[in-house]
Amino acid sequence: MAIAASYNAKQMEEKWYNYWMENDYFHSEVNDKKPYTIVIPPPNVTGVLHMGHMLNNTIQDVLIRRARLLGYNACWVPGTDHASIATEAKVVAKLKAEGIDKNTISREDFMKHAWDWTDNYGGVILSQLKKLGASCDWERTKFTLDEQLSSSVIKSFVDLYNKGLIYRGYRMVNWDPEAKTTLSDEEVIYEERQGLLYYIAYPIENSDEKVVIATTRPETIFGDTAVCINPNDERFTHLKGKKIIIPVVNRVIPIIEDEYVDMEFGTGCLKVTPAHDENDKVLGEKHQLEVIDIFNDDASLNSYGLHYEGKDRFEARKLFVKELEEKGFLVKTENHTNKIGTSERTKAVIEPKMSDQWFLKMEQLAKPAIEAVLETEDIKLFPEKFKNTYSHWMNNIRDWNISRQLWWGHRIPAYYYAEGKNDFVVAETIKEALKLAQEKTNNSALSEKDLRQDEDALDTWFSSWLWPMSVFDGINNPDNEEFNYYYPTNDLVTGPDILFFWVARMIMAGYEYTGERPFKNVYLTGLVRDKQRRKMSKSLGNSPDALKLIDDYSADGVRVGLLLSSAAGNDLMFDEALCQQGKNFGNKIWNAFRLVNSWDISEDKAQGENEKIAIEWYRNKLQETLVEIEDHFSKYRISDALMATYKLIWDDFCSWLLEAAKPNFNESIARKTYEEIINLFEENLKILHPFMPFLTEEIWQNISERTSNEALIIASWPETKTIDKKLLSDFEETKEIVSAVRKIRKEKNISFKEELELFVLNNDVKQAAIIQKLGNITTIEKIDTAKENSLTFRVNAVEYYIPFSESIDVDAEITKLTEELKYQEGFLKSVQKKLSNERFVNNAPDQVVAIEKQKEADAQAKIEAIEKSLANLKN
Repeated sequence: MAIAASYNAKQMEEKWYNYWMENDYFHSEVNDKKPYTIVIPPPNVTGVLHMGHMLNNTIQDVLIRRARLLGYNACWVPGTDHASIATEAKVVAKLKAEGIDKNTISREDFMKHAWDWTDNYGGVILSQLKKLGASCDWERTKFTLDEQLSSSVIKSFVDLYNKGLIYRGYRMVNWDPEAKTTLSDEEVIYEERQGLLYYIAYPIENSDEKVVIATTRPETIFGDTAVCINPNDERFTHLKGKKIIIPVVNRVIPIIEDEYVDMEFGTGCLKVTPAHDENDKVLGEKHQLEVIDIFNDDASLNSYGLHYEGKDRFEARKLFVKELEEKGFLVKTENHTNKIGTSERTKAVIEPKMSDQWFLKMEQLAKPAIEAVLETEDIKLFPEKFKNTYSHWMNNIRDWNISRQLWWGHRIPAYYYAEGKNDFVVAETIKEALKLAQEKTNNSALSEKDLRQDEDALDTWFSSWLWPMSVFDGINNPDNEEFNYYYPTNDLVTGPDILFFWVARMIMAGYEYTGERPFKNVYLTGLVRDKQRRKMSKSLGNSPDALKLIDDYSADGVRVGLLLSSAAGNDLMFDEALCQQGKNFGNKIWNAFRLVNSWDISEDKAQGENEKIAIEWYRNKLQETLVEIEDHFSKYRISDALMATYKLIWDDFCSWLLEAAKPNFNESIARKTYEEIINLFEENLKILHPFMPFLTEEIWQNISERTSNEALIIASWPETKTIDKKLLSDFEETKEIVSAVRKIRKEKNISFKEELELFVLNNDVKQAAIIQKLGNITTIEKIDTAKENSLTFRVNAVEYYIPFSESIDVDAEITKLTEELKYQEGFLKSVQKKLSNERFVNNAPDQVVAIEKQKEADAQAKIEAIEKSLANLKN
């Protein structure tokens, strides 16, 4: 058949993806096969494909496609996350652009806008994943706000509340002033920033004395309710029991004593602002101090900020410092580096804030999750180094703040029947809530109109921690057939940055609701960085357009480019050259297909010895590589598995097998040889398919006649057989001999068309037919004395001779070899000098000494070979 000179990736990618979809190859149903299940880390519904998604989903697709080939009932569940903070921010921005303020419309109206936005713009990333070749079961696509998943979340909340694990408490929380919501501790990223330490003089009441206090946040002075000294600090003994006046504010506050104060920091005096610092809050509770919240929800100052009311906190800081300086309260400033908490989502600087919020007790939930990963290893992390991170987080776990001041998300199922803080009931529906409220108040006259549902939504992670269960309806209906079949899932592929946010919490939820692990293995990918090791981001402008990369290099090329340098847990230094390398690999395979397809087949021709040897060698090489690939996959070294496949096909198949077996110019190939090579080509396509699905399916469908039941995507992984290691070892020696002959031809400008003779000193050649074919050698003869007037080389201590060709310039060759001899003698002398140094030999590691001794032996062998070659030339 006629095969195109070049592979048209765009055309073939669309063609084969549609073919796979039309034939339902991605879809899974419960059957009697062993399941292999992956749930996608649901990307934000607002998201678009970026390099991290490309890497993560390529790895998942490799695993799921390989599982299909291995005969599993492979199920990859896709979906998106409603992403409360990110999505609400986008909807608010859209409304603002239309002249609508969120605060002026009802929750119902806002939710309508949010759903319209989601329907119009959400889920784009899933369609983009199809361009990458992701073989998800699209019929199972889930969204965390789908009715089934939403009811799972609400049911879970009610269950945990009834178990006493969820409670409402007034506590210090992390406040994101941009998103205007609380965040859990894990959503706060701490960054070191250069700032200032302000030294401010506080007047003592009824005294001319002032006490200097150092602070990094002078704007919080408006919320001071005490000044604290260490009772052991003799410098301030005279201040005990006195009161102090807040500068500018002129409010009188007490001086308190507590050993918490670090006498070495600043001036040894501490301003106490219980509403805006976790440690100050503890001091405030201990000493029963007033709590004054000075900020509005957007972190502008409220009425406690006096004439700075309405000013942003950072603007207020500048203006207030200027006023303090003008009025003589600012003593000095110093440069100071401290850690600032920022929002993981909006990047805004976090404000500590006292607030009534919903919390989930974590200590009890964490215990089985700690045991599963760190003790029994029922769940394995790859690479193992992340066990330390997991251990630190889990053994220092704090209660989870699960409420958010947002509308987009799962609304907390708590219903208030009166104005009191604790006048509420928790239920899945308002009807159930009414019944509980009537029982709690002993008031049957209460109606649904008397109930008011909590305004807050749940943290997005509170839905996604149920993801492996909720996608199979395992929370609502734990005995359903699909849940019992597909759960627990097999592998989870995600980034280490959400090891606690998502992975650890899924493990906790899994054991809480099923008593089982949610997955067996967690493969933690690295981050995709640029060549300067910077994390790729839109703000830096260093992240390439993912879809353009696919257009430029093909989906297969990008997949290979990403994976070749992506060892588990190690960051990938992305370079477009990697994608070009992937594209070049695809072209190499396509050209190999074209070559094999161009051969004329002879029904009568007998198989040559060179063909027999090469085919048998490659069968064994393929088996050896299958064992290596299996080992890599078992350890989640996906990059290494690809590299083993890459070398097998590029080097062993294309460069050695096809060259050794292909017919000479204008000759045909034996039918037996052709069919055996086609069979080996097909085996190659099977192990390459998970990495390069489009190209391999195209070649598979054209290399033989196929029915829809014979598509490569549902073929069978190659069977493992006994390996003839002796044959492999012999062929490695043969390759060295061929390479040496080719090197001589290249160095001496001997055309490949020129036939040569090869003589071997006191040794038999095991695979002479291959050497003759690939070296264009007419005869190979065993001799018992050195062959004069010959070029010589050595392989495994055996001497080989090639008689002079008339085209060789003998004098030039003698000059060249003499220079090489001089270099090798100098090198040998330097190595022997090092080995004669007793201090080096006695103190250096055994491995280092062994390397130097090997260098000595190699140099001596080269010198001997050069001297023989010179002797032959001079004779």
